[in-house]
Amino acid sequence: MSRVGNRVLVVPAGVTVDISASNFVSVTGKLGKLERAFSPKVKITLQDNTLTTQRLNEEKATKQLHGTTNALLANMLKGVSEGFQINLEIKGVGYKAELKGNKLVVAAGYSHLVTLDIPSNVEVKVPKPVEISVKGIDKQAVGAFAAVVREIRKPNPYSGKGISYKGEKIRRKEGKTASK
Repeated sequence: MSRVGNRVLVVPAGVTVDISASNFVSVTGKLGKLERAFSPKVKITLQDNTLTTQRLNEEKATKQLHGTTNALLANMLKGVSEGFQINLEIKGVGYKAELKGNKLVVAAGYSHLVTLDIPSNVEVKVPKPVEISVKGIDKQAVGAFAAVVREIRKPNPYSGKGISYKGEKIRRKEGKTASK
C-alpha cells in the first residue's frame, strides 16, 4: 500500500490539466506550463477537479512508481500555481554574489570569481550581496541550481563560512585545543 500514491490531489483554481492516452501530462497555470511523460504502469485519472493515481499491477517497480508519480504531479500543480523558492545565504569576509546579465558571479574566497549561467526556467535575484533567491515553477530545476550554487563553497563546520540554505543548521566542530 502506498500512502503517497493513494493521495487525492485537488487541482487549484486557475490550473488546467491535460492527460493524453500515453500518460503525457500537461499542467498549465498562472505562472507557466509544465509537461511530463509518466510510466504507463500507473494510471492517472482526472475527475471533478481531482487527480488520482492507480497502479495497474502489484510488481515492486510499479509500487515504487506509484508514489513517485503522485508526488511529481503534486509538485507540478504547486509549481504552476504558487511556484518554488529557495533562499541561500553567504557567510564569510569578502564573500558576495551579484548578477551580471544572465550570469551569477560569486566571490567565495577563491583567487578567482565563480561565474554560473542561470538556466532559462529559473529566476535568480540577489536582494543583498550576501543573499541569493532562486525561484521557478519546476521544483527539480530550482533545487538543482540552488545545490550547484551551494556547491561553490559548502559551509565549513569549523568557521561557519560558506554558502548555505537559509535556516540550515550548520553543525559546528570545536577544532584543535591547545595542549598543556
